[in-house]
This record gives sequence, structure tokens and C-alpha cells, in this order.
Amino acid sequence: MELKDFFDLKKLQEIQDRFSDATGLAAIAVDAKGNYITEGSNFTEFCMKYTRSSREGARRCERCDKEGRDAYFCHAGLMDFSTDIIVEGEKLGTMIGGQVLPEEPDEEKFREIAKELNVNPDDYIDALRKVPVRSEKSIRAASVLLEHMVNELINLEYVTKKNKKILEVVDEELASSKEVISKINRRTKELKSIANKQNMLALNASIEAARSGTAGVGFAVVAKSMSTLSADSATIYADIESSVGIVDASIQKMNEAFH
Repeated sequence: MELKDFFDLKKLQEIQDRFSDATGLAAIAVDAKGNYITEGSNFTEFCMKYTRSSREGARRCERCDKEGRDAYFCHAGLMDFSTDIIVEGEKLGTMIGGQVLPEEPDEEKFREIAKELNVNPDDYIDALRKVPVRSEKSIRAASVLLEHMVNELINLEYVTKKNKKILEVVDEELASSKEVISKINRRTKELKSIANKQNMLALNASIEAARSGTAGVGFAVVAKSMSTLSADSATIYADIESSVGIVDASIQKMNEAFH
């Protein structure tokens, strides 16, 4: 199962863009294989030029090292986060965000980092000054908000699409059942007509047997048996009609319940 199979990725892009506009945090989404499924939102020059392309020189901040953070970590002093997109227990992708400073930067330390990365310190600092500064608390809160918002919407869409498919199957089966019931009703009426004809034949045979006197005694017994069978058949056909009517009413109720 892939996210794009049931969720409009343009909608995910819109949610991501609005999140970034509201929080100032950068964000992007990848699928379960790590392929980008949205375009990056709010990534600054510093993010794009100095942290994303220079991972070898990226360093965790001292606070992260001391606290041993897992979900939140810093590259070149910037704080990041990632949240998984889960549907029915299956990971379909990840929202990656952050790329903001958790506190006002110590520019002298960043100049040292620039030297280690072999980039122009002045350009590095100029780019750094354009990076938003957000408190660690707000960054964590924003990541939780994004996780809940994206997962709720995606799972709602998944359930909606899944239920739609179920309803389509139910509609097909209800239509098929109604067709079968209609056919049973037609055939039952035909059988009732035959039973009525049998009854008439049995009655005529009884009359002719009575006219034949002693010679028609055996024929009278057969005629009586035919009449009995005809009556029994009519009772059975009536029962079938009644049962079919009950089933038809149940199907009608199910159809109304699903629509």
C-alpha cells in the first residue's frame, strides 16, 4: 500500500505549506522508501546550502548530546524532527521538519563550523541570520501538531475510500440478490400455475372415474393422489413466496441502512 493510492498528494503539499507558513518551520514528506513526495516548504538558504549538502560536517549541538535526544536532533546547530505517517499499523511515509534554531546562535561558534566545512564564514553567518529562531518547546509542540493533523486526515481519507469500496461491493451483491429473488418469484408463480392445472386435471379425472363406476375405481385413487400432491405443492409454493418476501424485505432494509 502506498500513500498516493488513496490520498491526494497535492492536499498533503497544501497542509505542509500551511504548517510551514504558520510555524516558520521547514517541512517535507517522503514515502516509505525515502523518496520525496512533496516539495520542501520554508527551507532557507542556510538549510539548502550548508546543512543538506554538507552532512559530513554537520554536528549535533551540545545540548542534544547531553540529553541524548532521538526524535529531535540538530544539524549545524539547527533543530530537526521527523514524524511517521501510519495507516493500519503500516508506515507509509515520514514528515520531516524543523531546520530552525532553538536559541539565538553563538556566531563565533558558527564561524568555527564554517571553517571546518571550508566555506566562507561571512556568507555562512549571513545565511544563518535568516534562519528562524523558535523555542525548543514550540518546535516540539509543532511537530506533535503536524503528526496528529497529517495522520488524522490521511487515516480519515483511507477509511472513507475503504468504506466506499465496501459499499460498492454491497451494492453489487444487493442488486444480484434482488435479481435472484425476482427470478424465484417468477418461477414460483409458474409452479403455482402448474399446480392449479394439476388440481383441475385431478378434479376432471375424479369426475370421469365416478362416471365409469366400478371400472374407474383405480383411476379415482390416482386422481385423488394427484389432487393431494397438487394441494401440497401449492402450500409449499406459498411458503416459498412468504420466505422470499421476508428475504426481500431484509435486503431492502440493508440497502436503506447503507444509503
